[in-house]
Formats: sequence, structure tokens, C-alpha cells
Amino acid sequence: MSYVPSLIALAGVWLLAVMSPGPDFAAIVQYATTRSRRDGMLVALGVTSAISIWIVGSIVGLGALLVRMSWLVEIIRTIGACYLVYLGIKTILHAHRPASVSSSQQLAPAPGFSAWRVGFITNISNPKAVAFFSSLFIVILPANPPLWVLITSAILMLVIAISWFCIVACIFSLGAISRAYLRAKRWLDYITGGIFIALGIRLAIEK
Repeated sequence: MSYVPSLIALAGVWLLAVMSPGPDFAAIVQYATTRSRRDGMLVALGVTSAISIWIVGSIVGLGALLVRMSWLVEIIRTIGACYLVYLGIKTILHAHRPASVSSSQQLAPAPGFSAWRVGFITNISNPKAVAFFSSLFIVILPANPPLWVLITSAILMLVIAISWFCIVACIFSLGAISRAYLRAKRWLDYITGGIFIALGIRLAIEK
């Protein structure tokens, strides 16, 4: 039995999902434009690190475990919601800083772990992600696929994710795009901060 068509379908669906703008995208863009390409890529690495946990978790049956451990889901959701709200407020407060088209006046690069942590927590804060990945495997892959297919799927998805997010970081760190962002910095920061806060509130109240 050939698993190539299933792997191609999985790659296509996953690419569309990754390319959809969301909190991961917003965090990478913000760090790439206001700090540096390096920081944008570190945020991308943090996002991908969290994605790897969800992928592995879906393969080993973490979704079923979380269903039985609802208290753990609530803890993860609460921590993630608080962090997203904090990130949103911080972004809005930074919107009042004067924008500059001079790269020398951009924010100083963040410590490596700090940038990575933003990406990791932004993605890991939604425990329902494991249900998405589990559904993706169930719907697209044949029933009871061999281990090598699951491993190949995981590697394929991680390569697609890190590649796309690094492309985003590189594009938005380019001089012309970065300067355009800085000219509209205040309103874009208001919008980005509002998105983070709204996502945090939604995460906190949804069941």
C-alpha cells in the first residue's frame, strides 16, 4: 500500500493551516519588524517547538489522556490565557513608543530564550491543538499506519512549519517592509495587542 498520496495530502492541508494568520504569525511579525530577523526566527523556533509537542502528543494518544485529566487542560488554558493577555497589554503599551525608520533605533534584540519563550507559550497555550492534530492524522492517514509513516508525517509537518515561519521572519525583517511597519507601528501594535487580548479572553472563557 502506497502512503505517498496521503502524505502529500497531509502536507497540503498542514501548509494551508500554518499559513493562516493567527497569534503565532503575529508574534513572529512583531519581533522580526521591531527587533531583528534573529529574534523573529527564535520566536518561529519557539512556535515550532510547541508544535512538535502537540504532534508527538497526538501520535502517542495525549488527546485521550487530556480528556481524562480535565484539570490539567484548565491549568494549561489559564496560564496560556493570562500570558496572551499580558502579551497584548505589553504590545499596546509599546505602541506609544515613537516609531522610527532607522534600524539603529529599533528595539534592542531580545535575549534568545526570551524570544523563543514568546513563540513557545503563544502556541502551547491552546491544549485543544492536540485534538486538531489527532483529527488531521485520523482523517487523512489510512487506519493504523505503520510507525515510519507517523514519523515521516511528524518530520514533514515540522519542516513545513519552521520553513514557513522563518520565511515570514525573513520577509518582515527586510528594510523596506520593516520601515513600512514602523511607520504604521502605533496602529498595528494596537491591532496586534487587541488580537492577543481577545484570544486570551476567549481561551479563558471557552469550554
